Amino acid sequence: MYKISALEKIINDSIQNLSFEKSPNTLFEPIRYILSLGAKRVRPVFTLLAANLFSEEVDHAISPALAIEIFHNFSLLHDDLMDRADLRRGHATVHTKWNENTAILSGDAMLIEAFLQIAKVSSERLSQTFDLFSKTALEVCRGQQYDMDFETRTDVSEDEYIEMVRLKTAVLIACALKIGALVSGAPEIDADLLYRFGINIGIAFQLRDDLLDVYGDSKTFGKKIGGDIVCNKKTFLLIKALEKANNSQRKELEKWFNDADSDSDAKIEAVRNIYDALHLKTVSENIIEQYYLMAMDCFSSIDVPDWRKSELLTMAENLMYREK
Repeated sequence: MYKISALEKIINDSIQNLSFEKSPNTLFEPIRYILSLGAKRVRPVFTLLAANLFSEEVDHAISPALAIEIFHNFSLLHDDLMDRADLRRGHATVHTKWNENTAILSGDAMLIEAFLQIAKVSSERLSQTFDLFSKTALEVCRGQQYDMDFETRTDVSEDEYIEMVRLKTAVLIACALKIGALVSGAPEIDADLLYRFGINIGIAFQLRDDLLDVYGDSKTFGKKIGGDIVCNKKTFLLIKALEKANNSQRKELEKWFNDADSDSDAKIEAVRNIYDALHLKTVSENIIEQYYLMAMDCFSSIDVPDWRKSELLTMAENLMYREK
């Protein structure tokens, strides 16, 4: 069985060894840049961990794991552009370091490269894997569109938010796990359990990310705290605030939403003070725990000895209690 650190090294070495066309450098340099920014490699490591549940070796799962990681970074590149974000993992975003057109085109090239990596899956597993990856790619786009649509609404429900998170974040984690199982010949029932495990872990992961965006430390989080507040993103915290706020608090929230010229630091502080008054940090931590427990229910049903699942369990726990 592989340790998480060994799998991280396999992924990092494989990314470093990726061969892109040499010209034009202006297309491929931003790709190399974003793939080098010290990512945690959560999704591709999940792919290899899932493969290792059913196979002693993981070489056959490296290409689909790379596809997952390249696609994920493609989505971040475009997401940063749409959000006008300045930092990613503590470094300048691609559209800031280069320009918006470069971010769009380099992102497009990354998407194509992701599908080229998926195409390397063995022929007997390719159709099933390709179909899942393609379905997931479209779901992530749907989730991103919902996220943008929600920015102009004040009536987003908790259920709508969870569905957006499922599509934007959780399905890619679930896909990473299921593909790892599929390429290792896992029984369908176990591959499906891993997918459901990934959905619940993914939702908990995004809820945690939303919480850290308000209450995290920018030095460890890798980007400016409060970005979601500045962009009027309808996170779980904001949705619950609108649900629980009294008239005075709701009017203040709406004032900050509608003031496009407001000072961002003042806005972050004011909105966070309302969250504190409504004890929303605790509320958010409780729902994160609920999704984690649902994930563990799926995890315990996977028909693999517990000792083989220990590294995957560690990975899940690291996500739950992360600070960045």
